[in-house]
Amino acid sequence: MPRTSYPFSRFTEDDIQKFASGNHFDLFTLFGNHPMEHDGFQGIHFAVWAPNAKAVSVGGNFNGWNQSSHPLFPRWDSSGIWEGFIPHLQQGELYKYFISTRDGKILEKGDPYANYWEKRPKTASITWNLGYEWKDQDWMFNRKNVNSLDKPISVYELHLGSWRRNPISPDDFLSYREIGDHLIPYVKELGFTHVEFMPILEHPFDGSWGYQPIGYYAPTSRFGNPQEFMELVDRLHQAGIGVYLDWVPSHFPLDAHGLFQYDGTCLYEHEDHRKGYHPDWNCYIFNLGRNEVKSFMLSNAVYWMEKYHIDGLRVDAVASMLYLDYSRKQGEWIPNIHGGRENLESIDFFKTLNETLYSRFEGIQTIAEESTSWPGVSRPTSHGGLGFGMKWMMGWMNDSLSYFQRDPYYRQFHQNEITQSLTYAFSENFMLPLSHDEVVHGKKAIVSKMPGDEWQRFANTRLLYLWMFSHPGTKLLFMGNEFGQTSEWNYHLSLDWHLLQYPFHSGLSKFIAELNKLYTSNPALYDLAFSNQGFEWIDFNDHGNSVISYTRKGKQADQNLVVILNLTPIPRNNYRIGLPDSQKRTIILNTDSGEFGGSDYNLAQPKVEEIAMHGRRYSVELTLPPLGGLVLVPDKA
Repeated sequence: MPRTSYPFSRFTEDDIQKFASGNHFDLFTLFGNHPMEHDGFQGIHFAVWAPNAKAVSVGGNFNGWNQSSHPLFPRWDSSGIWEGFIPHLQQGELYKYFISTRDGKILEKGDPYANYWEKRPKTASITWNLGYEWKDQDWMFNRKNVNSLDKPISVYELHLGSWRRNPISPDDFLSYREIGDHLIPYVKELGFTHVEFMPILEHPFDGSWGYQPIGYYAPTSRFGNPQEFMELVDRLHQAGIGVYLDWVPSHFPLDAHGLFQYDGTCLYEHEDHRKGYHPDWNCYIFNLGRNEVKSFMLSNAVYWMEKYHIDGLRVDAVASMLYLDYSRKQGEWIPNIHGGRENLESIDFFKTLNETLYSRFEGIQTIAEESTSWPGVSRPTSHGGLGFGMKWMMGWMNDSLSYFQRDPYYRQFHQNEITQSLTYAFSENFMLPLSHDEVVHGKKAIVSKMPGDEWQRFANTRLLYLWMFSHPGTKLLFMGNEFGQTSEWNYHLSLDWHLLQYPFHSGLSKFIAELNKLYTSNPALYDLAFSNQGFEWIDFNDHGNSVISYTRKGKQADQNLVVILNLTPIPRNNYRIGLPDSQKRTIILNTDSGEFGGSDYNLAQPKVEEIAMHGRRYSVELTLPPLGGLVLVPDKA
């Protein structure tokens, strides 16, 4: 194999300037491995950032992993970039960078920009061409109309390694293609508008669930090659399903072949552990104050949307990035230049991230997992916000689960838990999450959190889901919750699909499909989801009966829905609530329907009467089923 050719550079002076200033958003077109022709030879160009290295070479199966036969050459400036062209090299070659450090060590490192890696536990990068012929043009053209904040967004969150396993060999994963064969019709049947994949960035340890990535520019090889993941996204789009990715810009693990001390120094991470080490996750924190690292991460976000047509990024652990003292005791953190706890570098990063993505890609979304009261997370940067499209509503999740886990008798004393979310529901563009975090580490599955016998547990779960889908905000539900998985999520086992043979579980699945149908077909539930004009309480003060009622409003008055929740197992006969007008109304959804596993408590269609109630001229008398919720729509007949 010929040696690396005499140095030339694919980087322009403008590239170097933008890289060094933290404003290069297309580094994946330059760094890493790229097939090209040079001096009449086909081969591959390599480029890596290692400013403190004494020497860098490329070793692989093509040269017997020789540490010196194919050196890279440093650019003639101070950029710290090493480059070189190896002729005759083709797609599918294994390689690593051998980095000679200033203290005499030789490190074997994977390529930070590699777009394909060996399947764990192996650790080499792989030369790979990302060519793919996309067929999702209709989706991409129309994305701005179906992935916008005035449209229904109902997200099915899943972990690709444990959604389904190979039925013949349960220890083996399904491929991206096999996952698509099962996932696409399933998501369509249940009516979800989007899927969200837990991190698929290449990661060495299954038990991290993908939240400790090393290959930021590669979909994990556990399920196939990059084109096979592209095909999965493509097929989802062709089926009308959006794709969000869980993205981790906060931290990375200590694995020797990864980013940690990449050139023998703290290159991607902070040198001071008070800023650079995360005690909760035993990981290192990206030094976003270093402009080259900032460019690396910004380019990565662009990469997934440009190369893989991703529709949105759910950004993990935002709170841990915003606060310098996050999960740290006094003396374990360093204040900012003003003496405060705010991480100014992360604030700047998030603003640039969102400005870049929203300006470059029409119809995308960014979603922040931010668990504090940081102001303006989902407000425009021009108004002082961070610029995210949405923020997870962790308060709603915590309060709702706390309430629903209570014995129904005691709910009368805690009704504020379930109603207080409306005091701040419109301060951000909120997404309501019942995510993977709520069904692990001893927290139990959703249905198993509920009090009472089996009937009551499923009735409570249906009631919780109606509360979720009729509450302002977009929705996210973790896999297994849709059919009542009874055990905690286990990342190395398939979901318990056999449960669908039992009526309560199959009924819950049918109920989710009906909820998604209700949500996506009624504008009152989504077109004013982030405005207080879209919600009005009818009554939240009936603590004694543990009943709440409210109206969801659309832009047109005849779109309005009335929702009533009976949060105890005691039926409420002859229960009267006020109505906003005299329109005749029909019960469109009853969580207690026998079709869903309910008791089919006898209900009559309501009759609107001119009897004042709840400060309204008109009212209706209803029979409220036990642990049941009703949705009333105007009768347009």
